[in-house]
Amino acid sequence: MKRRAMLMVSLVGLVAMIGGCGTAIGEGAALAMGAKGSPTPIKAVSTNLGIYQRFELGTITDDMAGKVPRQLFTLLPGAFAEELKEEKIPNARSGKTLLIQGKVLHYESAPPSAKALAGVEFIVARIELVDKDSGQVLGVANCAGWTDKRITLGVPEKAQGLARAIVKWIDKHYPENQRTK
Repeated sequence: MKRRAMLMVSLVGLVAMIGGCGTAIGEGAALAMGAKGSPTPIKAVSTNLGIYQRFELGTITDDMAGKVPRQLFTLLPGAFAEELKEEKIPNARSGKTLLIQGKVLHYESAPPSAKALAGVEFIVARIELVDKDSGQVLGVANCAGWTDKRITLGVPEKAQGLARAIVKWIDKHYPENQRTK
């Protein structure tokens, strides 16, 4: 009986240890990969975005009565530029410009208790792609950014997730042969 109890305790300990390793691996991967982002088109993009040399992040407003931290709007331009660079989409200082504008429809931070374990934080923005010269709206999408590991919770990560969603949407309509090397 004592041997059987020792075997059960060892087995439970091994399972707990493996579970902890899985969490550590998941947190490490989340730290390396960053926030996630995904666009959901509402009005399909009506043109090939390869005609644009410049991608300008215009005004994105808080449609939640001031509940979106101001820091998000400060961090978003840098995150957007970084995501464009990562996808090898050129962004010249001048040229035909695609304006990205919109409003935050939903912003959610994990409660303090979730930060101790794990939690999901997300942001959803209605984004328009606009030809800056004509003012024509070329497409509309809800862009969502989220984090799901405690190591990636926070405003900077949600800014990265939203930027990633916007750039994924642009990326789907930007020709491969016009990307930077």
